[in-house]
Amino acid sequence: MTAILDQLRTAPRSVLGKLPGASGDDDEARRPLPVSGMLAAACTLGVGLAVLTTLTLVGWMAAPRGTLGAGLPGVFRTAAQLWLAAHHAGFAIPGGRVGLLPIGLIFLPAMLLYRAGRWMARDADLRLRLPARLPKNSPREQAQARRRAQLVLVLQAGVSLAAPYALLAGLIALVASNEITQPFIGEALFSHFVLAFLAGALATARMIGPWRVMLRLLPERVRALTVGTAVATALLVVSGLGLVLVAVVLNFDQVKELSSVLSPGFVGGALLVLLQVLYLFNAVIWAFSYIAGPGFAIGADTLVAPTGVQLGTVPSLPLLGALPESGPVPAWMMAVVALPFAAGAVAGVMVARISPSPSYEAAPLWGFFTGVSTGVVAGVLAALSGGPIGGGRLAAIGPSPWEVALSVALEVGVAAGISAGVTNLLLLSNKARAPLDKAAAPVRKAGAAIAKAASKVGLAESDHRPLPGHWMDATEADTQEIPVIRDDWQDEHASAEAETLAQARPQPPEPAPRPPRKDIVDESDDRGGHVIYVDPYAWDRD
Repeated sequence: MTAILDQLRTAPRSVLGKLPGASGDDDEARRPLPVSGMLAAACTLGVGLAVLTTLTLVGWMAAPRGTLGAGLPGVFRTAAQLWLAAHHAGFAIPGGRVGLLPIGLIFLPAMLLYRAGRWMARDADLRLRLPARLPKNSPREQAQARRRAQLVLVLQAGVSLAAPYALLAGLIALVASNEITQPFIGEALFSHFVLAFLAGALATARMIGPWRVMLRLLPERVRALTVGTAVATALLVVSGLGLVLVAVVLNFDQVKELSSVLSPGFVGGALLVLLQVLYLFNAVIWAFSYIAGPGFAIGADTLVAPTGVQLGTVPSLPLLGALPESGPVPAWMMAVVALPFAAGAVAGVMVARISPSPSYEAAPLWGFFTGVSTGVVAGVLAALSGGPIGGGRLAAIGPSPWEVALSVALEVGVAAGISAGVTNLLLLSNKARAPLDKAAAPVRKAGAAIAKAASKVGLAESDHRPLPGHWMDATEADTQEIPVIRDDWQDEHASAEAETLAQARPQPPEPAPRPPRKDIVDESDDRGGHVIYVDPYAWDRD
């Protein structure tokens, strides 16, 4: 498709000069943004219809006669209906409506619109449309002015692609109408406009700068909420995908049995596999609705939830063979309810790290707002994943949007609020300690310099080796004063364990006092002068 659009861009100016707003005088002149958007929208519809018409033609040749329409006009009308279904535009049929449409089919027009939006941005050279002169104010005001100009340009590009795309979709809805199926024109216009606007705006923002720069176009708080919501939603989707894969593996025999009952043949089997792949994203959303708690329905008066399963007759789609049997659910399956809380905790950390709050009370509030926005996204996805198939029992299929939105908002919001508050508290404590550490750094450096200078002049010990613990361990070059040995002296090297054992050991009884020895004479006692002692060393003192 990009090659076709490039051919239009490099076409002769004599041909392009006939288009409104195009000029053939200047070879470097660019077409106006609305003209580029109209060309991109027309090429997107053409390529998308060509792809779906080819697939429909293959199915028409393999299917029974008249299933996909009578003749080539019927094939083209069926392809147009598939194109409308790819944008999630419903149909009215006798006795009801068809709203259960495959979300996976949205990726085809979304990819084509994204490529068309990038071509439109290059063709109109939107980079040159950014303001070259900004107000001579502070750098912060200049950055805000540039961001506002970029946002306005992104919105203009999205509208330039979405407006003609929606008008062309209205014409396709009129062509696709027949006696049995009648598309809702209002839904077709709205869904085409929204999808084209989102794809065109995203592609234009991507042309302005890298992916990281795209988020900087948003204010800090909005950017934090956007990233937190995206992280929580992505974790829920991944959890739902894991639950679907586990269910398919555990119930693979039943899935295989349903496939053999249909016996579609080779071509029909390939189309059946393609159909189930397109409905896989619907099943993923149903699975994370199950994880959130409300569950989903497969017909009127049915429920598949962690609290229990109640099913009736289900459509003969092999993917539905992975559904659990009716009855109570094992107690360990209730553990999946903790996954939304885990997703909220991770999202709260992301919100607090991207946009820390100076007040302790604001961070949990922003975390809860992240949960609310995640609940809104989950409710929209739940609404897109379900819908009726005619009337009767199949009028209610899929999860309840408001129940899923409320459950996800509370579960993710509470966990995100707590984690955001704790993370913000840690960040603020680190920021408060950083100035003190920075102010104390010169003092520590000065103290180290003074100690080094003192050691050089002899005012401090230059050798930082510790002295030996005991005087007997000292060497001749490194000695200490010999301690005075007293009767109550104890070895300081005795371990605490030995002392404890000695104290815990039972003490032996004290021995009886021995009689005084007669061979030891106390010379200080002269018995009142009746005993005279002779000093044998008196001559030496003289």
